[in-house]
Amino acid sequence: MGSALTTIGLPVALGIIMLGLGLSLTLADFRRVLKQPKAVLIALLCQLVVLPALCFGLVVLFQLPPVLAVGMMMLAASPGGTTANLYSHLFRGDIALNISLTAVNSVIAVITLPVITNLAIMYFQPFDDQLGLQWSKALEVFAIVLLPVALGMLIRRLWPRFADGMDRPVRIASIIILIVVIAGAVASNWALLVDNFARLALITIVFCLISLALGYLVPRLLRIGRRQAIATSFEIGIHNATLAIVIAQSVLGSVELSLPAAVYGVLMFFIAFGFGFLIRDRSLSRDPAQAPAS
Repeated sequence: MGSALTTIGLPVALGIIMLGLGLSLTLADFRRVLKQPKAVLIALLCQLVVLPALCFGLVVLFQLPPVLAVGMMMLAASPGGTTANLYSHLFRGDIALNISLTAVNSVIAVITLPVITNLAIMYFQPFDDQLGLQWSKALEVFAIVLLPVALGMLIRRLWPRFADGMDRPVRIASIIILIVVIAGAVASNWALLVDNFARLALITIVFCLISLALGYLVPRLLRIGRRQAIATSFEIGIHNATLAIVIAQSVLGSVELSLPAAVYGVLMFFIAFGFGFLIRDRSLSRDPAQAPAS
């Protein structure tokens, strides 16, 4: 049960999610980056450099075992999830910026995720007989992340009305499949998850809060608009935990390596929701000009 879920179910679920992302993207979403380069560059710097460094500090501070430490670093290297777009919409962020960042991050992650994962494996040495994500496995990451997105974008380019019509059904299907697959994976590894939940709960909560705060405060300190800061907060704070789980279990073959992402994936929704209310209240009370007209 667990083997079929990790080798077939999880990659299929992620593939559908990434296909759905591609159905909502056009080349204009990448070109839009050029229209607000400052916000994009700040978000990417936080996402790709500052956040992994902070996560490394947390891992050392909490003295996690090597395999869980690498799992945390893999989570930090994962791009923002499509859920970030939903949260940004709910709390009045710049949705166009979210879509652009998700598109760019998904492409960059093909390089940065294997690099950061390999550096973490070299430092923490969780495996005696495995050197990390070799070239062939890095190609698997490319196939898992980019090919479904590219297919979705191609479908949208050739058949835009079909893509619009399939957008909602694909989103619903991806959620249902993901819930079923993750529930099955959790059930088959329940004892392992329970044994490590207490150890991982605090660090994942702290990491999520730091990610959200970093994505909001740094742009604001650098004079980026409030709606853009809300967008970057969710883009940086809501990681694609599913991607980290798939890479850990399907590519590297380690259930234990996926535990930080699994715990984070559950707690993240509640933390981000509460943080969103905090941001929204401040934006409405202190910067009404940034709030969209109702």
